[in-house]
Amino acid sequence: MSRICQITGKKVMVGNNVSHSNRRTKRKFYPNLFVKKFYMEEESRWVTLKVSASAIRTISKVGLKSALETAKQKGYLTSY
Repeated sequence: MSRICQITGKKVMVGNNVSHSNRRTKRKFYPNLFVKKFYMEEESRWVTLKVSASAIRTISKVGLKSALETAKQKGYLTSY
């Protein structure tokens, strides 16, 4: 699996390392991802997702079902 959050769509960003002499070399900024299992009470089953720290906060705020539906509408998630 790639380094993409399945709820928010966050992925690797590219930038520069800038030295003291102002030389620039390419680097990557990785999202803060976790592989986490969530329990869906509606379907009484566990769902394993690769989510960022902000997505965990979103799920606890709006609920798992609505977070999965919005992620599916935005195209970040195909099935769950």
